[in-house]
Amino acid sequence: MAQLRILLLTALAPVAWGTTYLITTELLPSGHPLLAALLRALPAGLLALLIGRALPRGSWLWRSAILGALNIGAFFPLLFVAAERLPGGVAAAVAGVQPVIIIGIGWVVLRERTRMPATAAAAAGAFGVALVVVGPTAQLDMTGVLAALGGIAATASGVVLTKRWGRPVGVGPIAYAGWQLTAGGLLLLPLTLMLEPMPARIDLGAGAGYVWLGTVGGLVAYVLWFRGIQQLPVAAPGLLALLSPVVATVLGVVVAGESFSVTQSAGIAIVLVALVSGQAFAHQRDGVPAGSPASRAGEPAGMR
Repeated sequence: MAQLRILLLTALAPVAWGTTYLITTELLPSGHPLLAALLRALPAGLLALLIGRALPRGSWLWRSAILGALNIGAFFPLLFVAAERLPGGVAAAVAGVQPVIIIGIGWVVLRERTRMPATAAAAAGAFGVALVVVGPTAQLDMTGVLAALGGIAATASGVVLTKRWGRPVGVGPIAYAGWQLTAGGLLLLPLTLMLEPMPARIDLGAGAGYVWLGTVGGLVAYVLWFRGIQQLPVAAPGLLALLSPVVATVLGVVVAGESFSVTQSAGIAIVLVALVSGQAFAHQRDGVPAGSPASRAGEPAGMR
């Protein structure tokens, strides 16, 4: 029951992220991915630092900088580039390759084995993404596709390192999320000032969009996400990320009037099936439930 609760709370993060695509295209000024990334990261990070009342020390100074660069500084702007250039369902569906990347990096870095059914589900999700992205009638913006893939690779690496390094004793999830959001925001600040002009106008809708992305899609989502990463098997967060295409696709069709070819629809369906089936196996390794003493015996101390 406790594991299910952690799973459901962690799942709220990709659900919130699925709204990013619609908000970006419908509310935010176009052509300002760095500004959107900065406003999503830095205010939320500073607020989390105030609430959490803890600053990184020692090795966590450089660890926070690396995690912030991967999970926030690289991922956020690439995410907004993809959201501007691709239909919401397509941009989010590219996340279907993330489980494959996480499983591969997790095997190399963590030596954590994933059961074959979970690996097969991850591969099926990647195949579904291929149908969405390179189908015969897709005609997608390749800059958007590459941005989505780059962002996914960055955050996949961040997921594995987050699980590898764990969280310092006595530091809560809010402060921990604040370290990464602030580090990523500070990385984005000079880049935004140097490379991107301010939009001519930020209306009420754009302001509301930035607030939503910074609070629900930023602070709240990342507190739940980083907390869940450290308590779930390495394959589980990547498979949970497939919830993002569900939300983005539904919002795209219902609100934005998007449509998909038969091939793309089949690809999205495969991604969703991979999500549902993969979670059942991601929580077991070699017949031992994840989180049990036996399953955790071989984990590095920093992961406990």
